[in-house]
Amino acid sequence: MLSARSLFQEIVDNDDSFQLFCSIAASGEAQGGWENARIAALVPETMSDLAPKITRHGADEDKHGRLFNALLKKRQLDPVPVPPETDYTMLLERRGIGLTHEKLRREERLTEHDIVVYLSHSRVTEQRAAEQMNLLVKYFGDHPEIGKAIRMICDDEDNHLAYCHEELFRLAAAGHGRTIQRVLRECALAESRVHRDVSLAVMALMGRLLHWPRAKSAVLAAGIHAMYAYERLCGLRRMVGLRMPERRGALDGPATAAPAF
Repeated sequence: MLSARSLFQEIVDNDDSFQLFCSIAASGEAQGGWENARIAALVPETMSDLAPKITRHGADEDKHGRLFNALLKKRQLDPVPVPPETDYTMLLERRGIGLTHEKLRREERLTEHDIVVYLSHSRVTEQRAAEQMNLLVKYFGDHPEIGKAIRMICDDEDNHLAYCHEELFRLAAAGHGRTIQRVLRECALAESRVHRDVSLAVMALMGRLLHWPRAKSAVLAAGIHAMYAYERLCGLRRMVGLRMPERRGALDGPATAAPAF
């Protein structure tokens, strides 16, 4: 029977598929770390209070990249190149979502609008990340090899999502509400498409590495398309709604270390 647990167990048990999975994850987290570090360096003076939180966010993402690379090292595996069709961050950028790498490489201060766009984009992508990590913790939180790392990452992703909610609430109260709702919707629609495309690409690669029969690959692809259709019909509300989080000040203070890795 196909299930999220059984599929991920297959991926974890095979060195080639585990190597690809961790490489994709580590690359995405490293990109997120760089992006947040640049945004923190370029934040407008009127929003300087956000710089330490954005720095903390970037440090967390860098830590996640190191964790995934550490999991590879424990198996004596090296990272492999990330296929471009699985590069979630760059595919979002090509759809005009978030702040471009070109803008972030300049030595020019960002605007308040840029920060609203950044936080709205982060609110959507962190929702996806938190959901995925909570699912992994549900099934593999006690796994002897990967359990500790995914629990640490999951807690950080929950913090990131809480931080986005809290800061967007504050910005909405300061008069940015219409812009936030517009950008959230644009980001959610684009992210849903990119997530579908990346999921299909990853499953196709895993299928080849694990020698899945065509019927199994077809069922998985159909499931991904069905989930995308559901999100477009009624599942995007969770991506665009705002609520004051239970975790307040989630990114206050320095990033937590990962001494075991």
